Amino acid sequence: MSELVQFCARVRSWQRSIVRSGRVFLGDAGHGLLEVGHNSLALLGLLLLGVVLFATGHADVRHAVEGQALQWLQARHEARVQTTAGDVEPDLGEPDAIARATASDPKDLSRAQAAVAHWLARRYHVAPEPVSRLVQEAWTVGAMVNLDPTLILAVMAVESSFNPFAQSAVGAQGLMQVMTKIHDDKYEAFGGSHAAFDPVTNLRVGVQVLKECIARMGSLEAGLRAYVGSANSGEDGGYAAKVLAQQNILRQVAGGARIAITAAVAPPARPKPPAEAPAAPAAEAPAAVPTEAPAPNDKIALLH
Repeated sequence: MSELVQFCARVRSWQRSIVRSGRVFLGDAGHGLLEVGHNSLALLGLLLLGVVLFATGHADVRHAVEGQALQWLQARHEARVQTTAGDVEPDLGEPDAIARATASDPKDLSRAQAAVAHWLARRYHVAPEPVSRLVQEAWTVGAMVNLDPTLILAVMAVESSFNPFAQSAVGAQGLMQVMTKIHDDKYEAFGGSHAAFDPVTNLRVGVQVLKECIARMGSLEAGLRAYVGSANSGEDGGYAAKVLAQQNILRQVAGGARIAITAAVAPPARPKPPAEAPAAPAAEAPAAVPTEAPAPNDKIALLH
């Protein structure tokens, strides 16, 4: 019985010894790990401090590090955006874009205006809606400045063939090929010279320039020569005659005449005096027929 008691006491003693040894070992190990971690962090801090001091003293190194950091941040941002967007297409819609469109329904025009708009659209291979807006504007502005709207449209046809983005070698721009740099003051009322490529603005500025040329030169043909820049030389290469011929066609179209869109634009024929014809009495002389008289529809259109 005494041997069993002694054995049990010895076992308990071993257990206490093992527990004490375990506690000592764990305490020493934890303390050692703490010291190692503390020293490692201190060493890492010193290393980082050394790197910072080195980079601060060398601008090229600092810029390289900053560039690498920026690239990394941008790559992370792009990856995040792509992950968020997925396969969703961007919305390119703009409901207010219709306000920038220069177009009118031909059905809203008078009969003469609609006839001119459709003829010009077929002749110059452009859409009838934007041409209708220009025809409507030509009638409105023409009435304001006392210019025949068909003359305004004829200038546009000869100058740019209704291309609102046309530009000549000398810098004339837009529908009526206005010299923007020379007439930049006229575009100030429309927000600046870039308005030269707005069709309606270019038309209005071109009409101002044309009106000034006609008033300064004293006649339509001389004004057209001044408009094209040949006022001093007097030789316009047939420009004035071509514009007047185009105007003559448009006036006939506005009056209801059926003119082929392939009709050649030629100056109106002038009547030749009869050769060696006997003089006729004044009462029997044929009455002159005006070739430039506006059709009744023109007057209606100007009041429209």
